[in-house]
Amino acid sequence: MSWIRHNKTILLIWLFFVGGYAIASLSLPYGRPLTAFGDVAQCLVLLFTNAGLLLNAGSPDWRRNTFWMLLALGCGLWLAGQLLWTYVELVQQRPVPNPFVTGVIFFLHTVPLLGALGLRPHVPRTERSHRTGYVDLLLLLCWWVYLYLFVVIPWQYVAPDMDVYNRNVDRLYSVENLILIAGFLYLALRTQGPWRRIYFHLFGASACYLLASTTISDAIEAGAYHTGSLYDIGLIASFVWYGVAGIVARRVCPPAEACLEKIPIENTTSENLWPTRLTMAAALSLPILAMWCEFGAGSAEAVHRFRLMVTLVTMVVFTSLVFLRQRLVDEDRLLLLRDSQESIQNLKRIQNQFVQSEKLASLGKLAAGAAHEINNPLTVILGFSDVLLSDPAMPANVKSIAQKIREQARRTKGLVGKLLSFAQPLPAERTLLDINSILSSALELRRLDLMDRSMRIELETRANLPGVRGDANQLLQVFFNIISNAVDAMEEVGGGVLTVRTWRDAMNVIIEFADTGPGIKAPSLVFDPFYTTKPTGKGTGLGLSICYGVIVEHKGQITCFNRPQGGATFRIELPAVLALFPAREANETPAGISLRLS
Repeated sequence: MSWIRHNKTILLIWLFFVGGYAIASLSLPYGRPLTAFGDVAQCLVLLFTNAGLLLNAGSPDWRRNTFWMLLALGCGLWLAGQLLWTYVELVQQRPVPNPFVTGVIFFLHTVPLLGALGLRPHVPRTERSHRTGYVDLLLLLCWWVYLYLFVVIPWQYVAPDMDVYNRNVDRLYSVENLILIAGFLYLALRTQGPWRRIYFHLFGASACYLLASTTISDAIEAGAYHTGSLYDIGLIASFVWYGVAGIVARRVCPPAEACLEKIPIENTTSENLWPTRLTMAAALSLPILAMWCEFGAGSAEAVHRFRLMVTLVTMVVFTSLVFLRQRLVDEDRLLLLRDSQESIQNLKRIQNQFVQSEKLASLGKLAAGAAHEINNPLTVILGFSDVLLSDPAMPANVKSIAQKIREQARRTKGLVGKLLSFAQPLPAERTLLDINSILSSALELRRLDLMDRSMRIELETRANLPGVRGDANQLLQVFFNIISNAVDAMEEVGGGVLTVRTWRDAMNVIIEFADTGPGIKAPSLVFDPFYTTKPTGKGTGLGLSICYGVIVEHKGQITCFNRPQGGATFRIELPAVLALFPAREANETPAGISLRLS
């Protein structure tokens, strides 16, 4: 009972289409009403089939979309033939002639279904592009059109013989559908999970169609068939089954990512060789059929010449498509090779970066230990300087020297503290921050190695700058990285000036770094990982990329551009907390004052 409740919709679809068609076929008398009902009903069933198949054509995987669209295209070709059949019987009110153009359409409707087999949508892969798949479909269509021209057309137009024509059409059509059935069965037996169920549905629908079409062909030859008769029940059931397969796939088929998790890696990375093998087999069949026509066919001279001409033209077209496919494959392989080479280079850079990171981590631990050791004598120096200042017996000149010693010791202690906060990996913590204070810390850290260089850093802040919510350590590293890049750039031109400005712009706090260096060669690439213009061993190309990620995490923006007067400018925008102003440290540079560090 639970199975019936779960599949209630599908059961109702079967009862409505198949059961309703059977009841109408038995109830309506033979004549125009039954013919009209049969033609219209078959068109409606095919519309339902296309709708059921196209339900699955909206996934992110282009291979799965193409698979279901090709199935819908095959049923759509049958619908086109059925519409022509309906036009002759209902509008022109005459029997459908034999042969008729619908025979070609019904024959070719299986070609898109065969093309869908080679896609194997249950295996997510990306090694082939859309273009190669389109060429494969054209090759398949070309080969089946050639077979139809070679086997059927000579007995329809060149040397008309309806008995041979009907026999050849039925045999070739049966072979085509048997290949389709075997393909769906092969996929069903080689697949696990929901796709196995889907392939078995498609296998059943294809087998039902072959049985129905064979039965209808025999009935037509015996003169017992008419539209709307019970012979159409199998045909109706086959197309309903195709539509049901689409509905079942929509219900049970998981996303491509979930399928990928259940498939071994070797199955997802292996290339599908069936299109290539079928292309080779089709290409080799052309000269074989030409030799059979020349030496073993025993047909009339007109048929013989027609077949040779068709084979020659098909070989030219087929060879052109094969060359086109090979060119597309070569382009895909070259692109894959370039991507692989780039991946290998990036991997080497990452390995070097890991080695460098380990060195920097060791250096950071050493610096942290040294800073702790420096703190101890600094504390003693501060203590003795306080003792000297508090002694009333000390002369004024000694107290002045003691005051200077205490100021420099406190300044050194502050630098050591900032160095420790920069070196230690602290967890991200979003608090209300003062951008001017963080900038001052970054500049103090960078000032340590600028004493003997012909360059200077100017800090220009604005008064009443609102606070910013973020992580102080991360923003400190961003500012330090940008300042270091600017200093390295100005070294190339023998020195210069780096101007750092802060101001408020509407709802944002703006931090701007403008240098007088040589500028940026490619401003649009500076934030890409591994992009660097520094010599080997000096830069990895990850610093600005990391800065970009940090600013984005703080819901801000970072941009860069070259100034008309020369040099580069980095601009950072961070959302301001307008209602709150952070508490400023006592030793912070007052807002609105220009500070020069040289």
